[in-house]
Amino acid sequence: MNVSVTKEQFTFYSRVGAAFLLLWLFGDLVSHPDTFYPRVWNNIWRWAYVLVLNFILFEYTLPFIRFTWKRLLLGLFLLWVHLMLYSFGLYAWRLIGIALHIYTPLVTFHSTDTGVESQMSYSAGSIFFFGAFRLIFGYTKLKQTAQQLRIEKQAAELNYLKSQTNPHFLFNTLNNIYSLARIKSDLAPESILRLSKILRYMLYETSGAYVAIEQELKIIGDYIALEQLRYDESLRVNFNYDVEDMKQALPPLLLIPLVENAFKHGVSETRYQPFVDIHLSVNQRKLTFIVKNSTDAFPEEREVKENIGLSNLRRQLELLYTDYSLWVQQGESVFSATLKINLASHV
Repeated sequence: MNVSVTKEQFTFYSRVGAAFLLLWLFGDLVSHPDTFYPRVWNNIWRWAYVLVLNFILFEYTLPFIRFTWKRLLLGLFLLWVHLMLYSFGLYAWRLIGIALHIYTPLVTFHSTDTGVESQMSYSAGSIFFFGAFRLIFGYTKLKQTAQQLRIEKQAAELNYLKSQTNPHFLFNTLNNIYSLARIKSDLAPESILRLSKILRYMLYETSGAYVAIEQELKIIGDYIALEQLRYDESLRVNFNYDVEDMKQALPPLLLIPLVENAFKHGVSETRYQPFVDIHLSVNQRKLTFIVKNSTDAFPEEREVKENIGLSNLRRQLELLYTDYSLWVQQGESVFSATLKINLASHV
């Protein structure tokens, strides 16, 4: 059996071993203050022996035992060997210490069985002590591993959602430019320029977990300007915000789906007096984002169906925050979406 010690194992057994030694020394100080100093060396001598044995028991012998006949029988044999080492082995270790003038024989045993029984109480105490802490340590490590896996899974899902949102957003924007190119509009070059700015932002600024709110506002403004190129002066756009701290962190492109939805599924389908009203407020870490747009549909005519952008937004909110709300409403010729987030509730 190849026995090796990792840094994590060394740290754990060093700390637990030190605690066990100090606990036993404290008991000797209270029970035998007159012989405390020689007992210190006696305990250190025995402690070094059981420390190695407990390490082998909990890290190799017990994990080796499995529910197969071969491993079960061999495991039972190894446990019997451990029992011998914890009893007769520790007694022999005591005799070696006495021979080397390290261990002071404060008690004389009239028989080997009596000496073995006395040493076994020390071994049993160490097994219980190390076993309890090893169980706690294993449980804590398992929870940490599960937590790490959960975080990695959420990060992977967020990346997947972003990988869906970005192409979806780009596809809709390219459609807008295509419509301008088909009619040979002089605005096509300007729309491509604005798209390049948006793509630069998506490429270099959205790779991290957060961006400043001012960056998100800028990209919303660029997108609105790009959309306005498609429409004449009949389109009314009102975009205002009240943000107490423009440097506050926000996941990139979190608000864009609602703006995009207002143009793609609202204004583009409105024949008369199209409009988009966008308002953002962030005060005391409470974000409110309201987007209203014109629509030709009436409440009784069309059921609200969420597209990819809105569905992805809901899932991102579930993964990112614990305190949020997002609701959409189809009114009489007006579609509204309201998003509220407690930015302090980020998971």
